[in-house]
Amino acid sequence: TNSLTTIWKLFRNLSEDQQRYEKQLIFEHPAFVKLCQQLLRDSRRMTRGDLVFSLHAVVNLGVPQNTLLVQTLVRVCQEKLNQLDNRCISVLATTLAGLEKDKNVRALQAGLQLLVEQRIPSIRDVFILQNLMKCLGKDVPVFLKKKLEMAVLKEIDHLTFPNALRVFLALDAMCYCSIPILNACSKKIQENVHDVSFRHLVLILEACHSLQYRNVKLFSAIADYANSAACLWDKRQMMLFLSAFESLGFQPSELMDIFAEKVTEDPEFLNLKNLLIVLRVYSRLNYIPRDQKDLFFEALHNCLDKYLPQISNIELLKAVYSLCILGYLPHRALDELLQKDSRDELLLSDDLYKEQKEVMLRSVKACVELDSPSFTKPAFVLTENFSSLISLSLRKAREAFIELLGDENMFQQNVQLPYKYHIDFEIRMDSGRKKVLPVSATDDHANSSVQRLAFLFVPLSAFCVGTTHPQGKLAMKKRHLNKLGYHVILVLNKKFQEMTNEDAVEFLKEKIYSENASLFSEVTVQDGN
Repeated sequence: TNSLTTIWKLFRNLSEDQQRYEKQLIFEHPAFVKLCQQLLRDSRRMTRGDLVFSLHAVVNLGVPQNTLLVQTLVRVCQEKLNQLDNRCISVLATTLAGLEKDKNVRALQAGLQLLVEQRIPSIRDVFILQNLMKCLGKDVPVFLKKKLEMAVLKEIDHLTFPNALRVFLALDAMCYCSIPILNACSKKIQENVHDVSFRHLVLILEACHSLQYRNVKLFSAIADYANSAACLWDKRQMMLFLSAFESLGFQPSELMDIFAEKVTEDPEFLNLKNLLIVLRVYSRLNYIPRDQKDLFFEALHNCLDKYLPQISNIELLKAVYSLCILGYLPHRALDELLQKDSRDELLLSDDLYKEQKEVMLRSVKACVELDSPSFTKPAFVLTENFSSLISLSLRKAREAFIELLGDENMFQQNVQLPYKYHIDFEIRMDSGRKKVLPVSATDDHANSSVQRLAFLFVPLSAFCVGTTHPQGKLAMKKRHLNKLGYHVILVLNKKFQEMTNEDAVEFLKEKIYSENASLFSEVTVQDGN
C-alpha cells in the first residue's frame, strides 16, 4: 500500500504528457506486475485502511476497471464495508466517483450510502463531510442531502476558509442549494477572496448559476478583486470571467470597461467565437463603455464585417441582434441578414429555436426602423386591447388603478402596439402631467399634446442583479417605447405585490403625477434570496 500510494503521489504532480510516458513505464515494469499480484493475493487479509488506499491508488494510476485486480478490491471493500472508519469511507467515496457504474460498483455505492446515512451523526470533520457531499453527487436521495446539510450546519461556526470553499463547490456537485451554508461560505470567501485561485473563482460563479444562488456582496467582492487583478490576466481569462457574470445577470462595470479598452487596443484577438461571446455579454448586461463607446462599437463592427464571408446565418443573427439591443446598427451585416435567402433559411428550418429566431428577427427589424437617425416620433400610435383578460399577477395593479382613477375608462390594459410590443397598462394625461384623461376622449389622431404613460410590471430577473439597471431586452423595449412617444414606468412586480392595497394606490399615484418617475424607487436584493 505504501509503495502504491507513493507512486500515485509522485504521478499526480506530473504534467499530462509526463503522466502518459511514466504510466507506460510503470505498467511495463516487472516490479509493478509483482506488486499487483501480491495485492491480489493479500487483499482479503489487508487492514481496512490499506485496502481502501490501495484501491484508490490503483484506480488513479489508471489500472483498467475491468481487470481482476480492481474488481476483486471492489468486492473485498463491499465485504468489509462495516469495518471502515469515517476517513476510509471518505476515500472510498472519492474512488467510486471516478469509476464507471458497473454491477459491483453500483452494489458498493448502495451499501456506502446506507453506511453514510448511519454514520453522519458521528462525523464532525467538515473536510470529510464535504468530500462525501461531492463524491456521492446529485443522485443521492434528498433525505440524505438534508442529513449532510444538518451535519455541516452543526460545524458551521468552526468553518475555515479552505473548507468553506470546498463545501461551497460540494453543494454544487450535490445539486443542493442550502442558503444558510452558502451564506456562511460566501462570507469566508469574501474575506479571503485574494487567496482564491482564478480557476476556483470561475467555479464559484458557475456554482452560483447552477444553484440559482444570488449574493450581491459575494459577486461584488469577486468583481472588485477581478478589477485589481485584470492587469495580470490575459484576455481569455477576462472573457471567462465576464461570461460567468453574464450568466448570473451581474454587471461588473469596471471590469467591462477594462476589457473594452483591451478590445479597442487589439481587436485582432477576437476570433468569431470570442466575438459572439463579447457581444452576448455586453448586450445582455446592457453595458456601453463609458469613455470609448464609438471606438468599442467600431472595433466590434469591423471584426464582424471581417467574418461575414464565413459566418453562419444563425451566428449572424445573434451578432446583429446583440448590437441592435445596444442601439448600434451594423449596416453591412444587416443587409446580409435581411436578404431573402438568409431570412428564409432561418425561418424555414424546423428546429426547437424557430420561435426564438423569429423574435430576434422581429427585434432586429424594429431596431432598423426605430433606431434609425431618420425616425421621427409619430403623432399617433395605433393601439389595440390584446385581451380583456388579465393575468393573476396584474389583478392587484388593475384594482389599484380603478381605486385611484375611479373608472376603467381612465386606463387601458393589455395594450398591443406596433412591432409586437406589449404594455401592461396605459394612461393618457394632459401635456402638463396634471390630469388623467379618459381613453375614449383621447382616441383622436390629431391630439398630439396628450402624454402617454406606459406601465410595465417586470420581474426581478429583468434587471441586472442587485440594481435597477435593466438588462438588454428590457432596455431595448423601453428605448423603443420612448421613440413611439411613451413615458415608460418600470415597476418591480414582486415588490408591488408585497405592498398593502393602500400603499399600492399611493405608489401608482406618485408615479403617475411625478415627471421623474421612470423606475421603481429602489431594488435591494438580500443575500441568498
